[in-house]
Amino acid sequence: MKSFSTTIQINAPTEKVWDILTDISGWSEWNTTIENIEGSIEHGSKVTVRAKAMPERAFPLKVSNFVPNESMVWSGGIPLGLFTGKRVFTISSDEKNVTNFSMSENFTGLLAPLITRSIPDLQPSFDEFSRCLKRRAESAEA
Repeated sequence: MKSFSTTIQINAPTEKVWDILTDISGWSEWNTTIENIEGSIEHGSKVTVRAKAMPERAFPLKVSNFVPNESMVWSGGIPLGLFTGKRVFTISSDEKNVTNFSMSENFTGLLAPLITRSIPDLQPSFDEFSRCLKRRAESAEA
């Protein structure tokens, strides 16, 4: 199973981080890892992402789980579970104004060993996403 993950501590309240993370119209202002993103971020909605790591391909995803100020899951793939990608975003706080952010993506299914061969190393993009979110949440602009 191929997977990627990133974590970062952000010096901002969880509500602020969540608002930035779920405001799809603002992603192009702070997120340098995407070419384009369309849709809406709420439970059951659809999101289409074009990542800079693979700009020639659009990834249609469903927001399959959504717990405000805690977590969300985006999933997509081939029907019947032949190939599934699942991206999980999680935020939590141990203390006031400090947010722990994590994002992971796992690829599973019968065809995963074949399909994941064509997926580039996404770790640099995951780490960059975290840094961009941190920069935005800690800035006065957000």
